[in-house]
Amino acid sequence: MKLVIHGKNIEITDAIREYVHQKIEKAVSHFQNITNEVDVHLSVARNPRINPRQAAEVTIFANGSVIRAEESSENLYASIDLVADKISRQLRKYKERRIDKKTQAQPTTDVVVPEPVVADLIGDRTPELPQEVVRTKYFSMPPMTVAEALEQLQLVGHDFYMFHNAETGEINVIYERNHGGYGVIQPRNNNGHTNGHTNGKNGKTHHVVMPEKSHSK
Repeated sequence: MKLVIHGKNIEITDAIREYVHQKIEKAVSHFQNITNEVDVHLSVARNPRINPRQAAEVTIFANGSVIRAEESSENLYASIDLVADKISRQLRKYKERRIDKKTQAQPTTDVVVPEPVVADLIGDRTPELPQEVVRTKYFSMPPMTVAEALEQLQLVGHDFYMFHNAETGEINVIYERNHGGYGVIQPRNNNGHTNGHTNGKNGKTHHVVMPEKSHSK
């Protein structure tokens, strides 16, 4: 297993490196067969008013999936402890889902509802980019279904997940809606329509039934 440690506003000392190896390797010890690479990012906020301000983020690449956890506190070693526990739980859930897929066909309840296309999102405002790009990430984007994208969204712990839609060949974004359930953002063609999920006959968009969302953290 490859373990890479990065630091921002902090020197990665031998003591920190040894502690990360000890905690993270223990957290993934029962999942070595599915873990390809572990990326650990440690950071300390420069602004002393930010509390908590010492963060540990772990990203695991497992058989084409990305599993992520992040924790922060006033103490870096405590943050490492917290994120190690969290990533272990995430890996356990991921492995259980893989087993469930092979052995069960559970009824599904959550629905991904394609959002209506808005003609103008920003009005007369001028688009602006952030003044500073604080971090850049690169991920492979193998084609996947909306159901697989939802699973990835739940694994990385973000509010949204960008993916390469296997059905349309386009880049889509799946996100958690404020009022429950999930939505999918799709690009609009020049003719004003989206290449969303259609039934192939009348071009009507249909709902996609998704696995029930876990509420455990």
